Amino acid sequence: MSRPGYPAAAAVFAIGMAGTTLPTPLYGLYREELGFSELMVTVVFAVYALGVIATLLLAGNVSDETGRRPVLLAALGFSAASALCFLFEGGLPALFAGRLLSGFAAGLLSGAATVTVMELAPPGGAARAGLAATAANMGGLGCGPLLAGLLAEYAPWPLRLPFVVHLALIAAAAVLTWLLPETVTSSGRRPRLRPQGLAVPPQVRGVFAPSALAAFAGFSLLGLFTAVAPAFMAETLDVHNLALAGLVVFSVFLASTAGQALMGRVGERRALPGGCFVLVAGLVLVAASLLLASLPLLVAGALCGGLGQGLAFRGAVTAISAAAPPEHRAATVSAFFVIAYLGISLPVVGVGALTLGIGLRNAGLTFAGCVLVLALGVGLYLARRPPARG
Repeated sequence: MSRPGYPAAAAVFAIGMAGTTLPTPLYGLYREELGFSELMVTVVFAVYALGVIATLLLAGNVSDETGRRPVLLAALGFSAASALCFLFEGGLPALFAGRLLSGFAAGLLSGAATVTVMELAPPGGAARAGLAATAANMGGLGCGPLLAGLLAEYAPWPLRLPFVVHLALIAAAAVLTWLLPETVTSSGRRPRLRPQGLAVPPQVRGVFAPSALAAFAGFSLLGLFTAVAPAFMAETLDVHNLALAGLVVFSVFLASTAGQALMGRVGERRALPGGCFVLVAGLVLVAASLLLASLPLLVAGALCGGLGQGLAFRGAVTAISAAAPPEHRAATVSAFFVIAYLGISLPVVGVGALTLGIGLRNAGLTFAGCVLVLALGVGLYLARRPPARG
């Protein structure tokens, strides 16, 4: 029987990642139902990132030992458990549990699914598979808010139906995963889950450090849109349509996917600094949208910032995957995602905390300024000293 190839693995990756952003346009409804602050929204969001980081540190190299398929199935199991927590939500503890489980799923997928897609590439198809892996990651993250926003705005049971639909998609992804060819010969030993640290082989460090900092800056922008952009639209722009909120968040991930597609033309070495500079322009537009209370500027900032993030992100993943030895590839990619997910969580919680004292608009401006300085500094460094492989 012919087994599915890397497009099927990319579809599994996308479905799993969609569950991690599914609640984004729904946080306002949870706030009304449970009565918590914007800071609590960002904390609930950040619990997901803590789950990702913990999983990457404890199990970042498990698929190198046990095989890719068992880890992908485990990730889908965590994703289903997360959806059930939200489906039968009964308060903040259930939201925290759902986000933590979602983080476990994303942590397993980030390393294992990325390398699975790339390892299933046919001869001469490494570039296409690399794009498929990173696009599945960002595309899945973008489809979550879009799906939930559309269902919550135009279908019944806004806090239930999105998770029922995602459970059906997870079931389909589990079937696909079962049919995927295994690319790793299992050692037969039960893997021991223990803190791995950031496993970066010495020959990769010249590529890893600037790539990880670029990812931190880019993922900070993604975290802002995923956690607080719907609240900004509702409170400052008086836009309460959940489908539109989901579409705006989707746009930043769509632009990220477009940026990844452009990397083939730009080239890996120019994509990293160039992506940082485009990200800076996006942050300027986001800050302008906050100052002027302009939805078009917010959308422009999402598109420009996402484009820059995508360029830098795919350049970083490609460089790190190529430089890492095969026996340490998943662990190295996992270490890269640890840094990225620190970027998606810590700055956003800072925004939530600042909101209590200086308001959402000023907190967003402070965020934009800090990340802008980081992205500009990394871009200038990379422009002068492009990372050499190995």
